Amino acid sequence: MNLIGTPEELARTVTHLKSEFEMKDLGKTQYCVGLKIEHHSDGILVHQTNYTHKVLCRFNEDKAKPSSIHMVIRSLNAKQDPFRPNEDDEEILEPEVPYLSVIGALLYLAQCTRLNISFTVNLLARYINAPTCGHWTGVKDIFRYLKGTSSFGKI
Repeated sequence: MNLIGTPEELARTVTHLKSEFEMKDLGKTQYCVGLKIEHHSDGILVHQTNYTHKVLCRFNEDKAKPSSIHMVIRSLNAKQDPFRPNEDDEEILEPEVPYLSVIGALLYLAQCTRLNISFTVNLLARYINAPTCGHWTGVKDIFRYLKGTSSFGKI
């Protein structure tokens, strides 16, 4: 692990900054922009466990059956691909279904700490204008995966 500066350099920098500015040492950062930061001997863990739980509660998925395996199954047969564009006779989700809000919340998770859901969320984000029941099933699968792996993060 590469450290930026030695402890002596950091102490000198802090002393200099305190002489120029009024400041307090609040210790190690624990939360920043909704990200929880945990300091460990082998590195720093950044995760969004609290945000993940809030998202699950917001969309009534906090009681969903957890899953620890995230699988995206694609098919070369366009008719069988769950992430295909909607067809003319396929029913589009009603406006009451919060598909756009869900995708926004999942994109925030995927881009900040949960890179393992990025591919699926980006596939589902293609259909925010006309989502179908198949796309909503994909969202539910992501929720189940998040429920089962809510403490994952990024070192």
